[in-house]
Amino acid sequence: MKRKYFKVIKSILTILITVWILFSLMVYFNQNNLVYVPTKGSNYTPSNYNLIYEDITLTTEDNEEIKSWFIPHNNPRATLLFLHGNGGNLSSRLDSINIFHQLGLSVFIIDYRGYGDSSGIATENGTYIDAETAFYFLRNEKNISEDDIIIFGRSLGGAVAIWLAKKYKSLALIVESSFTSIIDMGKHNYPYLPITILANIYYPSIERVPNIDIPILLIHSKEDDIVPYKFGRALFEAANEPKHFLEIYGLHNDGYLTSGAVYTEGIDKFLKYNLER
Repeated sequence: MKRKYFKVIKSILTILITVWILFSLMVYFNQNNLVYVPTKGSNYTPSNYNLIYEDITLTTEDNEEIKSWFIPHNNPRATLLFLHGNGGNLSSRLDSINIFHQLGLSVFIIDYRGYGDSSGIATENGTYIDAETAFYFLRNEKNISEDDIIIFGRSLGGAVAIWLAKKYKSLALIVESSFTSIIDMGKHNYPYLPITILANIYYPSIERVPNIDIPILLIHSKEDDIVPYKFGRALFEAANEPKHFLEIYGLHNDGYLTSGAVYTEGIDKFLKYNLER
């Protein structure tokens, strides 16, 4: 009887270990698809909000074609470089573009490689190159001073924005609903897997943010259903002064809309403090 019992236990353990190994391998080989969820094509444009815009194609140093929009403001307070999250494409961000335009900002938004009508396949290093190419365009082609560029990133874009702000001087950095690292996100979503060993995409924002010396605004909702609020707070705690934290409400993908005036007035207050002092 005891022997039969141990045999059953052994069989169950063998099945569990096999499933664990197979799931670990699935995560390892599929992590690019877990991190990057692009949508091809752009069905809507800023003209749907009656906004004038320029449709621009950038060429990166590794010869990818990056689609972008430049939405000018008649009397801009600054120019916001918009680095979006891991899903959809730039046409999914029209609500945000309109909000920033109403806040008196010119907006330049790009689609990373593999997103929308951009060429290539998204990778961590590729997103950095794409963001850098956009920054060069604003500085060298649009002749916009670094002191007039605000780097903005939401979710995955927050990690790209932190990388860019660490490398290049700018007016300010705004990071919304972002994470400390992909490894931390992996541990959150798959607590029983050896994520540190499996990961080959990193975005180590928590290591980079202490090396940024420009004004930074961290935005996060306690109700965020994808990126835990604690990650936004951890980034804030690791950041240098001058730093500000804006707590919004709502879910990950709609908090900026759900929060309404809390969101817009919070950003406006940050802009006034850093543009007018």
